[in-house]
Amino acid sequence: MADLLRHHRRHAPGAGEIPVPHGPSTGDEHEHYPKSVSMDQQHAIFSYLTHPDDCYTPEGTYWADLPLKERVKFVNNVQNKEAWEEVKAIGRMMKEDPLSPVSWYWTNAVLPGAGLGLEGYVLFSIGNLEPLFRSTWPQCWGKNATECSANWVASVTYLEVIGIMVGQMAVGVIGDWIGRRWGLIQDAAIMFVGLLMITASWGLDLNGWVICYAWSLFFYGFGVGGEYPITATSSMENAVSAGKLSTREDRLHRGRKVTMAFLMQGWGQFFNQALLIILLLIFHHGDGNPPYGTTTTQWLWRVSFAIPAVGTLWLVYHRAYKMPHAGRQLAAVKKKSNVTGYDVDSLRLACNIFGGRLLATAGTWFCNDVFFYGNKLFQAQFIAVLSGPTESVMTGWIWNLYNVIVSLVGYYLASILIDNKFYGRKMMQQVGFLMCFIMFVVPAFNYEYYTSPAGIKAFQAMYFLSSFFNQFGPNSVTFLVAGEVFPTPIRASAHGFSACIGKAGALLASVLYNYIDTQTKFYVVPWFGLAGMLLTWLFLPDTTGLDLKEQERRWAYIRAGRDQDYHGIAVHPKHLSLWERLRGVGKNYNPELDRRQKIEDIREEWEGKERARAQKEAGGDATGMDDLSDDEWTDEVHHYFRNTREPSEKERAAAVTGKGGEIMMTPASISTPSSAAMTEKGDEEKPGSSSASSAR
Repeated sequence: MADLLRHHRRHAPGAGEIPVPHGPSTGDEHEHYPKSVSMDQQHAIFSYLTHPDDCYTPEGTYWADLPLKERVKFVNNVQNKEAWEEVKAIGRMMKEDPLSPVSWYWTNAVLPGAGLGLEGYVLFSIGNLEPLFRSTWPQCWGKNATECSANWVASVTYLEVIGIMVGQMAVGVIGDWIGRRWGLIQDAAIMFVGLLMITASWGLDLNGWVICYAWSLFFYGFGVGGEYPITATSSMENAVSAGKLSTREDRLHRGRKVTMAFLMQGWGQFFNQALLIILLLIFHHGDGNPPYGTTTTQWLWRVSFAIPAVGTLWLVYHRAYKMPHAGRQLAAVKKKSNVTGYDVDSLRLACNIFGGRLLATAGTWFCNDVFFYGNKLFQAQFIAVLSGPTESVMTGWIWNLYNVIVSLVGYYLASILIDNKFYGRKMMQQVGFLMCFIMFVVPAFNYEYYTSPAGIKAFQAMYFLSSFFNQFGPNSVTFLVAGEVFPTPIRASAHGFSACIGKAGALLASVLYNYIDTQTKFYVVPWFGLAGMLLTWLFLPDTTGLDLKEQERRWAYIRAGRDQDYHGIAVHPKHLSLWERLRGVGKNYNPELDRRQKIEDIREEWEGKERARAQKEAGGDATGMDDLSDDEWTDEVHHYFRNTREPSEKERAAAVTGKGGEIMMTPASISTPSSAAMTEKGDEEKPGSSSASSAR
């Protein structure tokens, strides 16, 4: 950099220069740039922005373009270095405060995923409580019910799922229309009111109570459904501090950030099951065996719902007063696109451009939810064989607790490996679907053996493995990629739609399983795993290691009708689906053209911020300018753009004319190289090169 810049402080004059005294330093000194800047000099200034060292070699080669052996070495070096830096950071934190890692985890995982944790707690409580209701009120929940309508009892599950589906679609649109922050607050408020309704649900008779209970679950389900798109998008867009997206943290750990929030769903299930066991022992005199009195059951289920209501009320407060910038990125994108409401044009355009991705995210989520519900098939079978026929709900609850613990291991392993460039999103989902397929198809064709005492141990292992690979696979990945592969203006809508289609898979399973026997269920379920794997392989792109800002940069070109002019890594074959590659989307990838475009795109962004800063300093409208302080550019970048930009007519006049009409020979008036002159000599002559005007 020292060879490139000549700073106006005291220095010896160069050959042929007339020494002029400078006087004292005033703080207004500036750099002189030569009329043309070589590629190496540009690389020295912009490499940390255009070629970050976690993605590019020192020579400027993208990691996915390296030969296999070099690629493995490069990726392992980056990941090992990052892991060591994190270990050292944890050590420094613990040295300063032994509990600081706990505080970090609370801030980065528990708080972002609190809504999903409460959702996991309540929704899985419905299924856990059903055997207790059946044992306490057989005249209502039993097979030969006499006091309750069988349709209304079945509607408890159906209305819950339908409420979730409506919430996923509606809040997805609201999140893109009104904003992420509004969606977060609204969801928490709806869940709080819904929990109050569930806890206080009552009726003149048992059937009336079931009706009240079912509609309360529908209302609560609306808020739960909204948690999916709004938590995923807000966690993703705030994966790095201060709302900046093009950072090392985003590229290396965005998946971990989102899945750490999502795995709170597993902790919600764990605490629900553990609390139900404790409450049953408290209200049933320390015994978990039947018969269960109505007073015991009433106290147990109402207290189990009242406890998360307190946590949800706190969540409303936290989101309303502690998350003022949750919708910051969406607001910035809307301002740049001059959109104030819902971006219908972006929705239409995204459906045309990213239709294959939508099929992948929605279709794989649908297949996953059929599996997720189908996992329950194993539970009743192997518990019955292991423990013999039993009417105690405690036996089932304890085995379910074991299953949740296994699931949590899958959640955490997914969080650790989801950003690994050699495993990542796509491979994790394909392997997860494949393993679930195997775990179901094996007992399907030898059902009698695996449900006998001789094969029950293997059956139990397959039950736990199917649960593990469901979390360490499609259940975690679908939640992440359903928003990640789409642009900011319609991200929540796309995620909500995908989640809604996915929940339709759960609805299909819950209805279908009522009309087929157990062995037929095992014949049906495995093929959804195979279908999910094929959909992933064909239509899902792998966004592991690709930062959101690069995807937004490509979207800006698409939005402007210039998709063919984008040549960056977002269309690298590594980050495209097989379907997109077959359609020729990756043919425009060109690292050299992209290098030039990136600098001009950065220049345009810099000029926009400079205009906004000047407007703010002049007392103009400062709306949407909160990010002016989030400066990721070095002083060299600022100096480069200030000294190489084309001056306005007013600036040209001011540069050559003094107050009294005296001609002022300033550096800007002597020569102000244009952006086109900043490339290597002859660059503008090369076929296919992009000028500054075309890049804008």
